Amino acid sequence: MKKLVVTGGLGFIGSNFIKISLLKGYKIFNIDKVTYAGNKENLSNFIKNTNYKFLKADISKLDIRKKILNFNPDGIIHFAAESHVDRSIENAKEFLDTNIMGTYNLLETIRQNKNIKFVHISTDEVYGDLGKTGKKFNKISKFDPSSPYSASKASADHLVNAWHKTYKINSVIINCSNNYGPNQYPEKLIPYTILCLIKNKKIPIYGKGDQIRDWLFVEDHCDAIEKVFKYGKQGKTYFVGGKKEMKNIDLIKKIFEIYYKIKKLNKKAEFKNYITFVRDRPGHDTRYSIDTSFIESSLKWKPKTTLNEGLIKTVNWYLDNTTWIKNLEKKKFKLKRRG
Repeated sequence: MKKLVVTGGLGFIGSNFIKISLLKGYKIFNIDKVTYAGNKENLSNFIKNTNYKFLKADISKLDIRKKILNFNPDGIIHFAAESHVDRSIENAKEFLDTNIMGTYNLLETIRQNKNIKFVHISTDEVYGDLGKTGKKFNKISKFDPSSPYSASKASADHLVNAWHKTYKINSVIINCSNNYGPNQYPEKLIPYTILCLIKNKKIPIYGKGDQIRDWLFVEDHCDAIEKVFKYGKQGKTYFVGGKKEMKNIDLIKKIFEIYYKIKKLNKKAEFKNYITFVRDRPGHDTRYSIDTSFIESSLKWKPKTTLNEGLIKTVNWYLDNTTWIKNLEKKKFKLKRRG
């Protein structure tokens, strides 16, 4: 039985990864600080699972090192991060504390047991803006972050690479595109749009909504993470994308159409009456796109879920989990445009 430490496992991607891993027989030690986006309900069905252990802790604190080493894991899957661009613009320091110093603390932990494989989950945003070029991010792309969030993640990527080269730790990096799927905190674009529709509120769109993103269904990402953990070569960076590029405004329209079809609502409802355009945020990148050819050829991984399939699953999940939404509201969550 493989033993994994998962940091940030109460968050969106981390909790989905833990669910899948427990069902496959992994033993999981989940370390999470339980910030606003960390939700214990995401894993409520697994609390009594004997292969699941949870610790509320800050990964930047020194006292977690001994606890990780005592668990004697085969790997650390490092999701824990402050991850929202708008929040990083409002308050950058907490992003530096968690994303940089937290990663540093984990790397120093692994120096004490180099049998542990470190899988660092990063983002395509570290490479900046592709603009209107037809290019994709790949292994020769240079870092060019545009926000405090992406700068902190780029810094963490540099640390992981440096610790591999200097101290010979067994580490790999995954730079992924925009994830979506069940139990994503609703400040992000897709769940935010769904909740606006549920609550009959207008959907605010930054600028003209012409920003292009590559969308990756979270379960496909989790499959890629497991393959990288099991077979990825140390020191390598793997680009994981959904190969589903779309303008934000077109994506929102697609969600609108799926929602109305599922709910069997008025087919004549006009999309333009459900949106409003707002001032764009500072440093908003125009386009991200991921070249997945390396992971496809080396690890035989490809995304399995079409965008339409993934969006239908996601919309249905939010419609079927109104209690999850209500419990967020009890925590004073406000439907505010942030993603």
